[in-house]
Amino acid sequence: MPTSKKTPTDAQAPAQAQARRAELLATAAEVFAAHGYNATTVRRIAERAGLLAGSLYYHFDSKEAMLDEILSGFLDELWARYEAVLTAGHSPRGTVEALVTESFREIDRHRAAVAVYQREAGHLAALPRFAYLADSGRRFEEMWLAVLRRGVADGAFRADLDVRLAYRFLRDTVWVAASWYRPGGTHSPEEIARQYLSMVLDGIAVRA
Repeated sequence: MPTSKKTPTDAQAPAQAQARRAELLATAAEVFAAHGYNATTVRRIAERAGLLAGSLYYHFDSKEAMLDEILSGFLDELWARYEAVLTAGHSPRGTVEALVTESFREIDRHRAAVAVYQREAGHLAALPRFAYLADSGRRFEEMWLAVLRRGVADGAFRADLDVRLAYRFLRDTVWVAASWYRPGGTHSPEEIARQYLSMVLDGIAVRA
């Protein structure tokens, strides 16, 4: 018997399916961010994606599965970029600058996912499927406290700095930007990070 050969269409099918899956997740993230997870139905996501509600189950088992993939994908990418910063050998100030810049780049890439994380992580973390959210939150705090403490010890940051307050300030001022930032706006994520860092590290008052 002759050997069957895959056509170009057959070879492209997995890539096309993966691309379609990514599109559907991006759509779901936008709907979750706009309406909240509990108020969002599978039908609403499907309508936004131009599908029948039943067709969405061809790609995902449930609404919860979609949310899980959105949040875990965002956090996996964020931590990969953070780890690259932490192992780059920067000074404490340079580490803060790089972490903040990467955070704004992540908001630029995944604004809706960040908004969903900000809105939903607190109550989702109590569910077994989303236990990794609490783990990531603790890891996030430990990372920032270690960087700030190193900066105090090295003399890069003030000796009287309350590192926990500084951490909370940095966390909240950076990630709240997901509520107003829109990709393609007047300022790039790098420029926004530069402005934020200038205010955080150098203040806004003119020095005498």
